[in-house]
Amino acid sequence: MILRDKPSPLDLAFALKGSIVPAVVRPVAVVAVAATLLTGLGLRFEVLPVVDPVAVTVFGLALSLFLGFRNNAAYERWWEARKLWGGLLADLRMLAREAELFIADPVLRAAVLRDALAFAHLHRARLREIAADPEALRHAPDLAGTPNPPCAALDRLTARLAAAHRDGGLDGFGARALSQRLAAITLAQAGNERIAGTPLPFVYSLLIYRTIYIYCLLLPVALFAAAGWLTPVIVAIVAYVFLGLAEVSEEMSHPFGTAPNALPLDAICRAMEISLAPHLGEAAPEPLAPVEYLLS
Repeated sequence: MILRDKPSPLDLAFALKGSIVPAVVRPVAVVAVAATLLTGLGLRFEVLPVVDPVAVTVFGLALSLFLGFRNNAAYERWWEARKLWGGLLADLRMLAREAELFIADPVLRAAVLRDALAFAHLHRARLREIAADPEALRHAPDLAGTPNPPCAALDRLTARLAAAHRDGGLDGFGARALSQRLAAITLAQAGNERIAGTPLPFVYSLLIYRTIYIYCLLLPVALFAAAGWLTPVIVAIVAYVFLGLAEVSEEMSHPFGTAPNALPLDAICRAMEISLAPHLGEAAPEPLAPVEYLLS
């Protein structure tokens, strides 16, 4: 996630970190070159047909509406994922406080909280498809080879609580409260897996990119009579806007990735470690800080 203040005029002109420019510079250049060739043909040989700009304007309006719908759908996925991770942070904090209330054995309490932290890091690594994540391995080296490491961490946590309940170390009310907390964590886990496993339909991406290229290649024909040699410049600006919006929606639709505008899952997991450190009797680590405006 990019964290920085309102951009200055200089930032607007030259900032690349968090910008969509690196992703669209090549396709925009291709469109600009095509527009330059068409404009050159029109200026040199006068072979371009005369097209009413109104038709292309209606085409562009429909394309804008479709892009707006797709961007809204992508942002909804991103925001839902952020809310789910915020819920996980709150649930782990509440789990630590409930463990203080209901689990008298400090060894068991520490083991439960460490399993919760292991779950968070394993869940983050699984969403990001990282096979050997250093933090996940540090918290749960023995769970890395299981079919679903986050579930294995929760299963181990549940087994600890069940054994404590059977042995009388956890009363019925405490077991009920802690099981409800684990249910909330499991629901958030399933919600994140649903988002990660169900991308926006591919047909949307296929249709939107095809339509953008068709529109940008038709635009020189409609603008040539009025804009002349400025036609490639205008087409390049329009291509930057439309292709940039398409790339933004593509990036936002994958909230668990490592792109600059994805969710800062490392920072959220560090916030969990900071919150649980006092309950473990440990010094809290420092919160993660942005590196060149990027918070991972």
